[in-house]
Amino acid sequence: MDTMFNTLLQLPLFQGLCHEDFTYILEKTKLHFTKHKNNEVIIESGSPCKNLMFLLSGVLSVQTTSKDGLYSFVEYIEAPAVIEPQALFGMQVNYVSTYSARTEVNTISICKSFILSGLMRFEIFRLNYMNIISNKAQSLNAKIWDQTPTTLEGRIIRFILIHVDKAQGEKMLKAKMEDLAECFDDTRLNISKALNSLQDRGLIVLRRKEIIVPDASKLLEIEISER
Repeated sequence: MDTMFNTLLQLPLFQGLCHEDFTYILEKTKLHFTKHKNNEVIIESGSPCKNLMFLLSGVLSVQTTSKDGLYSFVEYIEAPAVIEPQALFGMQVNYVSTYSARTEVNTISICKSFILSGLMRFEIFRLNYMNIISNKAQSLNAKIWDQTPTTLEGRIIRFILIHVDKAQGEKMLKAKMEDLAECFDDTRLNISKALNSLQDRGLIVLRRKEIIVPDASKLLEIEISER
């Protein structure tokens, strides 16, 4: 029991709760524990968000596709993590991304009704929730208002960074070269030259219809140095 308590208390929204309060929460609600196999799709993009889901162990693959279908971004998140807490409330209560198990993973979910009637009674939970949502909003606002790079390479770097949740770790951009050319309003040849230049600098790896970013933090360092 102590091991489970310690694991659950590491989850972002529960950090800071005392043992007594968390015991009360466990007594009042049913936590839905689920084990998922490697490559299993856990959440489909566009599906309604009716529960708050947490990644308890393992690694998730997160794929987000543009509205026009021209490109998709893939990221990976490790436990412990909360999955799209911003999707639980607001005008659009649907998941934006598709979540699949990259390894064997364990998740827990809590129904929305208990979030409102039970968990929101605890100040530390409310503060954790507001901080997560606020940080996401502030991060997005900063990305939107950053200075736009003048070079095509810089614009590609910014394009990648503005579409990922965290500028850390491995990322993947799935797109055809001609579709990227349309996104950047440039020629396919210029896009190809810029991408090959980034690859020569060790920042990306080019594959057929895929651009692998081994470590997005290196792109962020380049962007900051060129501002």
